[in-house]
Amino acid sequence: MDWDEFSHWGQHISRWAADYHKTLADRPVRAQTAPGDIAAQLLAAPPDAGEPMEAILADFERIVMPGITHWQHPRFFAYFPANAAPPSMLAEMLVTTIAAQCMLWQTSPAATEVEGVMVDWLRQALGLPDGMTGVIQDSASSATLSAVLTMRERATGFSGNREGLNGKGSLRIYCSDQVHSSIDRACWVAGIGQDNLVKLPTQGDTFAIDPDRLEAAIQDDIAAGHVPAGIIAITGGTGVGACDDLIAVAEIAQKFDLYSHLDAAWAGSAMICPEFRQTFWPGAERYDSIVFNPHKWLGAQFDCAIQFLRDAAPQLNTLKIEPEYLKTTGAEVTNYSEWTIPLGRRFRALKIWFLLRSYGLEDLRSRIRNHVAWAQELAQQIKAMEGFEITTGPILSLFSFRCPGDDDMQQRLVDALNTDGRIYLTQGLFEGRKIIRFQVGQFDTTRDDVLMAAKVIGDVWEKIR
Repeated sequence: MDWDEFSHWGQHISRWAADYHKTLADRPVRAQTAPGDIAAQLLAAPPDAGEPMEAILADFERIVMPGITHWQHPRFFAYFPANAAPPSMLAEMLVTTIAAQCMLWQTSPAATEVEGVMVDWLRQALGLPDGMTGVIQDSASSATLSAVLTMRERATGFSGNREGLNGKGSLRIYCSDQVHSSIDRACWVAGIGQDNLVKLPTQGDTFAIDPDRLEAAIQDDIAAGHVPAGIIAITGGTGVGACDDLIAVAEIAQKFDLYSHLDAAWAGSAMICPEFRQTFWPGAERYDSIVFNPHKWLGAQFDCAIQFLRDAAPQLNTLKIEPEYLKTTGAEVTNYSEWTIPLGRRFRALKIWFLLRSYGLEDLRSRIRNHVAWAQELAQQIKAMEGFEITTGPILSLFSFRCPGDDDMQQRLVDALNTDGRIYLTQGLFEGRKIIRFQVGQFDTTRDDVLMAAKVIGDVWEKIR
């Protein structure tokens, strides 16, 4: 393909993309294919000769698109959204075109310097204090792993990377039973082990970790000869939106000199709204590490996670490795590859710059406030449906419910709703019972889209009950 052809097909795909988004509401949200349907239509071996782009795009429409679940659909209410506002998508097109590897300042100075400023813009937007720095990660999972590795190194006197963990004792990390599974995986990868991730019960309307149980667990571990390494708190847990008392947890971390990490992957975006900071954010500034995902609720094209650091030195002491060929001479610069696990880095900051300049914080705040209000309104409608139960009330824009019947009936309803195609939901577990999760967060969803869910749930329930 030459560059004239590239221009032609680029325009074609751009028009296709606009039409796709304008007609999304007419498509079923979840892919309606069966396992193996897509693979069965692909050639078993790679072609020896090239094919024209017309044929490739025709097969894209025929083979690929039926197997796509539409994450940008206005009635995507499952998981959490992976949003893609148009300016963010345009920025990604430029990033793809430039195709820079942004591992060091010298390999793309603009990428490094824009990243530094964008992290600071978002620090200000979330009401975090001057002096906090940070880095753009691919996902909250990577940021959490970075924090857990830092906990490990700090607790071993920064000797684990050199000497391994043999003879370092049982390193212990503490969290609530509402944390995301990425916390478990980080402990696996870091060599700490599942058995040393101490999950504690929650309490209250926000399902916060019990501070007394947390402190007692740490004291018991010290008495038993274990080595407490860190605490992970959450604001907006994936299951039901659990939010810890950040001040209480931070005080315990300070008392025992433990490294603290705050997982606000989803709910962190809502902290651009001052009123939500008053409820969910006091004490956040005391955490050593904080992660939130602009790609979840702020409109940034996936992938994009911000990790804020109160002091970057411990993470740099954990992750920095500088062979001769990666050294930058003659200037004091930031090389963000020393802050993260991957060496290679994409120019993720550009989409944040485009996004924030295109909408401004006030537009983004209005969207989030609407989502929260609409979720509360829908929860009341579902609560009024005969036999339905709100199992956890709205925390920001996330709540859960149950239909009449046992756990099998909950799954039947979820499966029937997703087969119907008008909305997309997912199930979860809470207090030993299966629940149906509902979250509002797709960038362009409307009140009508959200409230339509009550009718769809009622219609489908009548068919399966």
